[in-house]
Amino acid sequence: MKIAVVNETSAADKNKDILLALEGRGHEVINAGMSERGAQPELMYIQTGLISAILLHLKRVDFMVGGCGTGQGYLASVMQYPGVFCGHILTALDAWLFTQINGGNCISLALNQGYGWAGDVNLRFIFDRILSVERGCGYPEHRQEPQRQARLTLEGISTLVHRSFAEIIDNLPDEVIRPALEYPGIKDLIDMDTISDGTLKAAFQRRYL
Repeated sequence: MKIAVVNETSAADKNKDILLALEGRGHEVINAGMSERGAQPELMYIQTGLISAILLHLKRVDFMVGGCGTGQGYLASVMQYPGVFCGHILTALDAWLFTQINGGNCISLALNQGYGWAGDVNLRFIFDRILSVERGCGYPEHRQEPQRQARLTLEGISTLVHRSFAEIIDNLPDEVIRPALEYPGIKDLIDMDTISDGTLKAAFQRRYL
């Protein structure tokens, strides 16, 4: 599985803790930023949510790990976009249940609030549980089939109620999209030459003019 990590500026100093917690698990991990608090340019949760949605939509990654001070801002931001199913994860039990029941492709972590002694250990426990079970398999056993069906229904709702991703890229205000697209390394991750959707590819090309 390909996993990307992205932190906003208020939680940039926790970036290294997340990367360490994901080490040695046999997955490809991409650090999309930020790794240093106050570094320029800065990413707010508005931009980290957008970056996450872009990487998931383009299938550059299979799973996004994000967060902010409380985890609530990033959660609200990333869930504005189609095809993103994010959980607010505080404990290993949250992680274990969310993965099986909701089958999400993104998690939001609280990286300042309550992040005290052994906060880095809690991250390892969270990833232990997320990566230990089948995503979307359902829990408990007698609820597996209705939960699978609910997950498929939610995917359809997400497509129905959102604009196309090309429209989103075309219409977002510059102050929202430019800090995300211009952040170091993001253009390479987007890799415009390999985007198969011509309309979406053209939308990104216009933004990078």
